[in-house]
Amino acid sequence: MTNRVLGGRYELQALPLARGGMGEVWVGRDVRLEREVAVKFLRFPDGTRDEELVRRFVRESRITARLEHPGIPAVYDVGTDDDRPYLVMQRINGTTIADVVAENGPLPIGWAATIAAQICAVLTIAHRASLVHRDLKPGNVMLCPDGTVKVLDFGLAVALDLRDVSQITRTGQTIGTPAYMAPEQVMAALSGPQSDLYALGCTLHEMLTGRQPFTGPTPYSIMNKQVSERPLAVRRRRTEVPQALDELVLELMEKKSDDRPVSAEIVFDRLSPFIADLGPLPPVLRSLDGHDAVRMYAAALSQARRRSDAPDTAPTSTTATAGEPKPEVNLGAFSRGQLARARVEATELINQSRFSQAAEVLDALAEPATRALGAVDSDVVSLRLELADVLFEGGNYRAAGPIYHQLGTDLVDVRGPHDDLVFRCRLQEATCQALIGQSGMAIEQLKGLLHDENQVLGANDSRTLELRRQIGLLQLGAGRTEESAELLGELLADLEQLRGVDDPLTIKVRDLLHGIPRTEG
Repeated sequence: MTNRVLGGRYELQALPLARGGMGEVWVGRDVRLEREVAVKFLRFPDGTRDEELVRRFVRESRITARLEHPGIPAVYDVGTDDDRPYLVMQRINGTTIADVVAENGPLPIGWAATIAAQICAVLTIAHRASLVHRDLKPGNVMLCPDGTVKVLDFGLAVALDLRDVSQITRTGQTIGTPAYMAPEQVMAALSGPQSDLYALGCTLHEMLTGRQPFTGPTPYSIMNKQVSERPLAVRRRRTEVPQALDELVLELMEKKSDDRPVSAEIVFDRLSPFIADLGPLPPVLRSLDGHDAVRMYAAALSQARRRSDAPDTAPTSTTATAGEPKPEVNLGAFSRGQLARARVEATELINQSRFSQAAEVLDALAEPATRALGAVDSDVVSLRLELADVLFEGGNYRAAGPIYHQLGTDLVDVRGPHDDLVFRCRLQEATCQALIGQSGMAIEQLKGLLHDENQVLGANDSRTLELRRQIGLLQLGAGRTEESAELLGELLADLEQLRGVDDPLTIKVRDLLHGIPRTEG
């Protein structure tokens, strides 16, 4: 029997290695370069092609490919076979942490801290690129024979904005695994960097105790515990765990995202004191004696960083705005034709989902066009808005947010504070804040926008009503359940009176309210 071959290059094994709700993984061989690869196919939940899921898959594949880090499997190629997109990645030989714990029980404290710290390093680079994993768990973390860790399945992560929440839940699919889902994922289907940190806390708890923090007979019962029950302290199950490490696990698993550590970098620093006594971990790891090439490389880098007074904390950027000089533009020869040509070129790149390159094309002209024609010239405004939208669509929310902010500020001076485009820029800026984990700031920005939209559009306008829902959704995701319940309850009453009980927005709000626990855990 002849094995299936993709694109005349990737020969697949006879059977898939693993299947999940959103994808399946095959082991394959690149026949041109004679190396093993992993091939991930996107699966459609209802069996029919979903263009929105395909678009997200392509976008996230490109974002993942930019995450160059030893803890993330490299992306080699993308393609389509039998109308299904696939991703070709580095084949990782190792054992999942789920299997390590199942075989060994609780891990040595030093190894648990080491594995968690390596995960933090991966999350740091991903979160800087505005990419949230959303399904971090022991089964998605691979321990290699040399002691290094690989975090799997970033290629199937889904970057959501506030408008996507209802779309991703329409199929009944859950983004995440109940035993590791943060309360905001359970209640509002919202995820941010702090959601990954919650999942890291669940994973660290399991590595230290050999048991998941919450268990139950059904996924629903487990998710309910994630929302309403406090986890048992690690030291209650394993007394030799240091108090500071126990406290860190509990902080990572705080119900409100704002109460968790601010970043994966901070968690890394707090884990560092516990990285010690790393002996063999049979049967997964060979002896750590000797001169393994990967450890030699890591040791050299560690020595270099210890001698450096300035740690590398530069954020990831997808455009030339971070430290790179922009191409010189002769202002005397500058013309609107340059803007037109740049936008045509960017549009062609966008149609190919090449958002990073499209952003570079637009960014190269944004500043010189502003200097030559003025910040509020109609063509310049269109260019700046398109640049922000391309960055947003490409998942670079950290770069998009400031552009929306500055554009909105400039437009206020000539169009007034209640212009439709000013409102849109404010909404997009707040959305960017929410998507990089700054939910508190996003809520306050949206509340200010709601006040102004009420004055200009009226309380019954569809945009105003939807904005109220988004605020309630963010409050719910941030663990501010009482505020969310009050806001959504008032909104539901208004919607039932204005639109009736069967209106789609009424149903969305009612479903959100039904998911809010009656008392805070």
